[in-house]
Amino acid sequence: MSKENIIEFSDFNFQYFTQAKPTLHNINLSIKKGEKILIVGPSGSGKSTLGHCLNGLIPFSYNGEITGSLKILGQETQNMDIFKLSKILGTVLQDPDGQFVGLSVYEDIAFALENDNIPQLEMKERVHKAAVMVDMESFHSSSPYELSGGQKQRTSLAGVLVDDVDILLFDEPLANLDPATGKAAIEIIDDIHKDTDKTIIIIEHRLEDVLHRNIDRVILMSDGYILADMDADTLMASPVLIDNGIREPLYVTALKYAGVDVTKQLRAGHIESLQIEAIQRALQDWNATVVADQPAEKQDTLLELQNISFSYDGVRPIIDDVSFKLEKGELIAIVGKNGAGKSTLSRLVSGFEKESKGTISYLGEDMSDLTIKERAEKIAVVMQNPNQMISKALIYDEVALGLRLRNIEEDEIAERVEKVLKVCGLAPFRKWPIAALSFGQKKRVTIASILVLNPEIIILDEPTAGQDFKHYTQIMEFVNEINRLGVAIILITHDMHLMLEYASRAIVISGGKKIADARPSDILTDPEIIEQANLKETSLYQLSQSVGIADGTAFVQNFIDFEKKVRAIEQ
Repeated sequence: MSKENIIEFSDFNFQYFTQAKPTLHNINLSIKKGEKILIVGPSGSGKSTLGHCLNGLIPFSYNGEITGSLKILGQETQNMDIFKLSKILGTVLQDPDGQFVGLSVYEDIAFALENDNIPQLEMKERVHKAAVMVDMESFHSSSPYELSGGQKQRTSLAGVLVDDVDILLFDEPLANLDPATGKAAIEIIDDIHKDTDKTIIIIEHRLEDVLHRNIDRVILMSDGYILADMDADTLMASPVLIDNGIREPLYVTALKYAGVDVTKQLRAGHIESLQIEAIQRALQDWNATVVADQPAEKQDTLLELQNISFSYDGVRPIIDDVSFKLEKGELIAIVGKNGAGKSTLSRLVSGFEKESKGTISYLGEDMSDLTIKERAEKIAVVMQNPNQMISKALIYDEVALGLRLRNIEEDEIAERVEKVLKVCGLAPFRKWPIAALSFGQKKRVTIASILVLNPEIIILDEPTAGQDFKHYTQIMEFVNEINRLGVAIILITHDMHLMLEYASRAIVISGGKKIADARPSDILTDPEIIEQANLKETSLYQLSQSVGIADGTAFVQNFIDFEKKVRAIEQ
């Protein structure tokens, strides 16, 4: 028996008062009770605006003109207040800092229950149960603002799960999570869906990660329109993802490299459902023909960390006896679980924190006596949260700020800023106020403001978080271009695709210790390292094992080498 529609958009349009054109055009979309929907699309496609219409932020926080109809549980949302909507639909925001109200993790989770005057004993039980579901019970008295990005996201998730709403809306729930925690989050969301039959709507860039568990339908948006509404198997057989700048799963790309015709019958929407007999021979033959790249020649050491240790309180080490080298012109990744110490390492290298033990050297010279300003002439850092870096009201002024502080001539500033804005996909917005940008667009502004300075080492902390595939590729190809000119790059990232595609080497941190220093293909096919560091086995390795390729590590490396050749041809 068919379930009733819980959400209905009919000829729905929305235009912000500050914009010249509508953001959403002629939206006709029905979602049935108990469905699990994924909404994807490039940055600026309107998917977050669609989410804001659902949760009441439009029109109650963001003003604009609405035409058409949006009904939730049969009621026009324009006739409901935001409090009433919040009891029907709960939202986990993309930027968790914007969602915190409590002084501790448990206080924050309990907020909705306190508003509803839930009895104290029942409240404690429900809060603890929600915290356990997202593995945050051991942080019950911690301030939300002291947590890592992933821990903040999990706290926000618990704050929504604690209230019994009909619809759960997740706005990029994986944006700040390490791979294993992201995988667990998708599993938690799926378990909630199965156990409660709630309607689930996920807005997310990381398509492959969401498809770890079953999705009823995928909605593809672009320029404010719905371009596709289909199941995952049909979507993988369609060109709409590539045509609209959305990254397809890596295993699907590997199938295409091997000459496989990806049809709906192949069932490529989920790696576990692939029809192995239809792809086995093609993948084995392709793997045998790929010529491996020769390893790059070793260069002189640019940066060296020797036995570095660091503690905030003098008792518990955040970084524990870490040593590694960065060669001239090298591009490496630092990976590990949330709270492992990755960002702390970048703060030590840039001088924002002082190591308790050990030495950090630049071209063989101890850097301990250099000021932050002196280090900044050699080493630039792009922080994970763009709101912590932005100080100007307009995009152009923010990107130009560092050059103006260095007394560069305005003509040269204009030329350099325009080039970077174009590469980072921000040229059309050069005169926009930063306050009008999405979280992902703000991220691009901060990256542009650092890239424009041409430092000798760039540390990028989660450079592609919240980016669609088109802008992800533009940013990373620009980073690659700088790297080819001899600038060394350190990527601190949760994105295993990023590590695989761009880093020649990865440093793995777990519990403040270095547990591996190897090629990404070696790391993402090593079960022990994956488990220790909260990483996630690449789907390429899963694919190789399912079709009987003995050396899965070599298959993954062959994919990386082949993809680099494809990118070089496309450029």
